[in-house]
Amino acid sequence: MAVEIQPLLKPSRLRRRGGLWGECIAEFLGTFVLISFGCGVVAMAVAALPGSGRTEGPTTFFLGAGDWLLITWGWAMAVTFGIYVAGGVSGAHINPAVTLAFAVRRKFPWVKVVPYWVAQVLGALAGAALVYAVYHDAINTFDDAMKGPKTGGHTLASFSIFATFPAPYFNGGIWGPLIDQVVGTAFLVMLVVAIIDLRNTAVKANLGPLVIGFVVAAIGMSFGANAGYAINPARDFGPRLLTWMEGWGELAFPGSLAGAFSGYWWIPIVGPLVGGVIGVLVYDLFIGDVLHVRAQQGEAPEPGRTRPTTSDEE
Repeated sequence: MAVEIQPLLKPSRLRRRGGLWGECIAEFLGTFVLISFGCGVVAMAVAALPGSGRTEGPTTFFLGAGDWLLITWGWAMAVTFGIYVAGGVSGAHINPAVTLAFAVRRKFPWVKVVPYWVAQVLGALAGAALVYAVYHDAINTFDDAMKGPKTGGHTLASFSIFATFPAPYFNGGIWGPLIDQVVGTAFLVMLVVAIIDLRNTAVKANLGPLVIGFVVAAIGMSFGANAGYAINPARDFGPRLLTWMEGWGELAFPGSLAGAFSGYWWIPIVGPLVGGVIGVLVYDLFIGDVLHVRAQQGEAPEPGRTRPTTSDEE
């Protein structure tokens, strides 16, 4: 806005927000927005729409592949708006995997890594708490109507509103979901650094957050079913804490369901942290180093050219 906006707090209280404290507050709020809209759209799909009579039955959801688009585009918009909220203050990492990758290869100060992580997890927990407060009636009604195994009166389907778990075809194995999380997060971080790299074909006119949202949608459409595409340790761990506190029990920690999977809670943490570092290293090795060399050589050749142009060719 062009007009000057007066601060809500006194200048003496504002000064402390000019540094790391202010950045952590921004990361908290950005991640809060991410989870509020992200888990919110899953709550709509799983519990609210069936319970409100807008589907074929009170427990009917995901009748076809097209239903998955509601989830993928919902998370895409959640990421977009989270970045728009926090980007001007903290850079809007809103993902511990991004923070770690930027510390490894983008000179992000290591001293800020843990404070960012804490702010992101707390923001995710707060966002999940908001979704539960808004949708707990729909969730409880859905769980009551569902048949099958329940933990503390809750089902795996309602747990999926908040946190992730592996598909049945992994037969409880850890390597398939772990590799899935590494791959998905590697793509996420690789594409994020490509989008914001001013040496490359960087997105202009403040459209970067929107395009990053498209990246999340693409990952969800291409790699989402294996393990719920957490691709963000805070996105899974914060809401998982909420479900543990609200009675989902072993589904949350240690992340177990008899006959399906066990001790799963650490995979959406370790996998994305590893994948994020791999993603930024792959981008720098294949693209970043080339851009660096071209910058040192002076004027870069026209993309796609294998030799300098002459006046006759122009």
